[in-house]
Amino acid sequence: MKLEDEIKRRRTFGIISHPDAGKTTLTEKLLLFGGAIQEAGAVKSNKVKKGATSDFMETERQRGISVATSVLGFEYKDIKINILDTPGHKDFAEDTYRTLTAVDSVIVVIDVAKGVEQQTEKLVEVCQMRNIPIIVFINKLDREGKDAVELLDEIEIKLGLKVTPLSFPIGIGYDFKGIYNIWEQNINLFTGDPKKDIEETIEIHDLNSSVLKKIIGTKTADTFKEDLDLVQGVYPDFNYESYRSGKLHPVFLDRPCIISE
Repeated sequence: MKLEDEIKRRRTFGIISHPDAGKTTLTEKLLLFGGAIQEAGAVKSNKVKKGATSDFMETERQRGISVATSVLGFEYKDIKINILDTPGHKDFAEDTYRTLTAVDSVIVVIDVAKGVEQQTEKLVEVCQMRNIPIIVFINKLDREGKDAVELLDEIEIKLGLKVTPLSFPIGIGYDFKGIYNIWEQNINLFTGDPKKDIEETIEIHDLNSSVLKKIIGTKTADTFKEDLDLVQGVYPDFNYESYRSGKLHPVFLDRPCIISE
């Protein structure tokens, strides 16, 4: 393959966040689904502490944070996907800023409990200055945290982003049942087994299905549909060109934190 063709088939995504938002774990979940690794959260130190595959430096294993950008990749539909797992701590922000000059898009990871944090605001500001397309990932939905609609409002106000959710949770924290994929219009209900790297899912395409109410309960199903109707009535539909031009930012709400806990 010619160098020019090889360059054209590459897509590079930088993952940025405040420390401990879960970006390294998200990186590994992407690699896991992409087939680049077989197991995430490999044990790197003692019996208690676990280190992520991308955190390869001794300092990172000791401190439990990323201090240098790691480059990882996999093939997806003849496209080479490169994932840049950047440091989140402000002491190593310069490395992250340099990384942002080489990405096609960024994924901003936000902790469901903490919401938008100070370092996240600074990183997003740099991305906006450079017109970098931004994807937002709200993480750890199986933990107690802020309401999904409240978080979407917070992202728009604090980060100045025009957002469009492409997935929406069924409950949060102890009430978390699964995710509705707005883009594909189906529901993935999680098994709740934390030992599985990739959980089995049950697809339900009809939101009025009696099967859905039987599995998650009538009250939960009704509350979910009310929240979803509100979100879909307020936020615009996804548009690829608007995303590419940095004018519209897709938001995903999920929970890849089940690994490496």
